[in-house]
Amino acid sequence: MHGRKDAAVLVPLYRGRDDRALHAVFTRRRDDLRSHPGEISFPGGRPDETDADLSATALREAQEEVGLPPEAVRLAGALPPTPTIVTNYAIYPFVGAIDAGFPWVPQDAEVAEVLELRLTDVRDGHGQRRLMRKGVPFRTDTYEVGETLIWGATARIVADLLQRLAPLI
Repeated sequence: MHGRKDAAVLVPLYRGRDDRALHAVFTRRRDDLRSHPGEISFPGGRPDETDADLSATALREAQEEVGLPPEAVRLAGALPPTPTIVTNYAIYPFVGAIDAGFPWVPQDAEVAEVLELRLTDVRDGHGQRRLMRKGVPFRTDTYEVGETLIWGATARIVADLLQRLAPLI
């Protein structure tokens, strides 16, 4: 079992207009949130009763969190579900192609910042770190791009994404 609760995220990808590099879109969660404060994630969340399926959840959440309308996304497929250890979720990632230069509208209540990172920079920033979570030290894979540190379930999704996209990066 991957987790007792389902969630879905959208992994928006685009090719840069100038450099043609493949980019992924992330969010940095607000520091004052009760759940995962300040962490880097993909737009997403729990399903609503109105969502037809988990891909609809990912698209709805992306629109709510960063203003990306579903019609601006060309779903390319899904990655395997990623479990969370502490919160017991199974996160279902859906990969979607978008156009470069989208004017982001971050949801003030949840999103501190929208990040557009070149996947080559993300890949090159791979390492392992000792982190502390709720007073417990642990060693984990991370991706560091400048001041941005990606770890946890998002890092596991990124690892799978990078492996699958290696020939295109």
